[in-house]
Amino acid sequence: MKPILLLLMLFPLLGGLFSALFGRRVSRWTVERVACAGVILSFIMALIAFDSSGGKHQIITFFTWFQVADFSVLMDVRFDPLAAFMALTVTFVSSLIHIYSVGYMKHDEGYVRYFCYLNLFVFSMLVITLADNLVFLFLGWEGVGFCSYGLIGFWYKDMKNASAGRKAFLLTRIGDVAFGIAIGLFFLIFNSLSITYINGHADILTPGTMTLFGLLLLWAAAGKSAQLPLSVWLPDAMAGPTPVSALIHAATMVTAGVYLLMRLFPVFSGSATAMAFIAVAGTLTAFYGACAALMQGDIKRVLAYSTISQLGYMFLAVGAGNITAGMFHLVTHAFFKALLFLAAGCVIHALHEEQNIFRMGKKLRLALPGVYWPFLAGAAALSALPPTAGFFSKDEILISTFLHAGIFYKFLWFIAILTAALTALYTFRLFFIVFTGESLYYEEESEKSVEKPPPNMIATLWPLGVLAIFAGLLNLPAGWGGGGWLSEYFLNIPGAAHHGEIPHSVENGMAIASAVIGIFGIICAWFLYGPKGLLRRPDLPGAWGGLFDLLREAFYLDWLYRRYIAWPFEKMADILWNRVDREGIDRGLYSFANTFMLFSQILREWTSGRLSGYLFMLFMGLTVILCLLAINFSIL
Repeated sequence: MKPILLLLMLFPLLGGLFSALFGRRVSRWTVERVACAGVILSFIMALIAFDSSGGKHQIITFFTWFQVADFSVLMDVRFDPLAAFMALTVTFVSSLIHIYSVGYMKHDEGYVRYFCYLNLFVFSMLVITLADNLVFLFLGWEGVGFCSYGLIGFWYKDMKNASAGRKAFLLTRIGDVAFGIAIGLFFLIFNSLSITYINGHADILTPGTMTLFGLLLLWAAAGKSAQLPLSVWLPDAMAGPTPVSALIHAATMVTAGVYLLMRLFPVFSGSATAMAFIAVAGTLTAFYGACAALMQGDIKRVLAYSTISQLGYMFLAVGAGNITAGMFHLVTHAFFKALLFLAAGCVIHALHEEQNIFRMGKKLRLALPGVYWPFLAGAAALSALPPTAGFFSKDEILISTFLHAGIFYKFLWFIAILTAALTALYTFRLFFIVFTGESLYYEEESEKSVEKPPPNMIATLWPLGVLAIFAGLLNLPAGWGGGGWLSEYFLNIPGAAHHGEIPHSVENGMAIASAVIGIFGIICAWFLYGPKGLLRRPDLPGAWGGLFDLLREAFYLDWLYRRYIAWPFEKMADILWNRVDREGIDRGLYSFANTFMLFSQILREWTSGRLSGYLFMLFMGLTVILCLLAINFSIL
């Protein structure tokens, strides 16, 4: 098992190193194939490890990273059902995205840097997935942050893209501070940084300490997974190439935060306060993201806010104490969100980099049937229509929340199910505007011919489309004739055990309610945004006052950050630069330098090298001396 897990992690790293060291010396074909092979081979290793492990927990140490006195950091991995399933998801989705990227980036001159970052991104996510030592995990945690910075700002010559990369890097660092503090506290309390050891001895923690750890880990996870109030970086992360958006939103980066909570679930599960905070953060973020997605005009920003919302559901599952439901939705979301982003990339490519949904229409459905049908499958799964994968995974979260003790969780369930209706509404708003009716702009640029994407881009959509529909079979409830395979597989994972028998009335009632809500949302979307919808035109929302602006600007959260956090620092920097540095320090130094320059100009006349000048100065000196002597004799 040790060689398999080592190769599982090393293949993407070796692919990235090859691109970095030899990418400029070999052909584009070689760089692309090596990058894809690194991730595909990693997926094969994940399959072999999954089959070989038999669902058992294994701790494997590669070597000691460093040791100082009693403090040691081991490069060790924990391969359990949670890690096995996550590794499969990461490598499978990443493999398809790499294949897709070959076609998407075929005309970009920065392909070496792109594939290098992409491989390193997958490697860093696998470190997070498998690492048992928290410092080793933190290496991967920072690795995905660095790679996201490089890929979001990939087209860095455009200032907007470069700013988006910096914004993502800085905001996620805010969450990383909390994670660093938590790691220090773990070592002080347990004298160990092994996740296995910490989880096994979590019962020594007091409820107050569990609450502290829960809040620190929630803050860290909120930064990586773009939860409130650290969610504003993710919509701007759309500045990078579309395959990067798919990778960040589906299989890497944003799932790292909620996965961290699942990994360390025992250290805060005993605190009702911490669990409630996680559930509230997830519920509010889910509702916030769904509302913001309703009014976006950029196809990628709609999907970005959708990701924020769906991650909120995963946090709600953790807060409700059901790790299986959270992981189930993480996996199904990876499939249908990767599908939607890659299909959106095909649309953008076909329309010559056009991202405004109001410049699209039925010409896409007619010209790109290979994109239309997979996109419809992804939209149905995101809307949780039965019997898609999203329907079963979201239902499990709703049931866990509804059955949780206390009226408080019933209120969270109500917001979550309201969010489900909004999800169906904004998803099919996007679908109807993009693929039905006429384009609402008739300028020359909107009438360009549709360019069909390369076959490898289209081909990657279909496996994801099939999984978006049928991945619900992984944990099909008993009421649907299933045996809950995923629940059985995760049985020994802390927080993933069964919490009693689910009443059939609740299970059936929730399924019916979810289906009705999803269908109702689609019907509303048709009447509002269909070919002849009431709100289809982008200029109509202005007549409704500030509500549409409020939703389009995502409740002005980004503006609040700029106004009350960024602006004071910018103002202070402006004062320090213009008043203190330029007008104070620089002016003083320039004045001092000018004084010496003036003095040197005078001295320069004395050392011109001309004989006549020296004789003149000699006679002038003698004249001065004689004058002084004459004055002295006259006084005497």
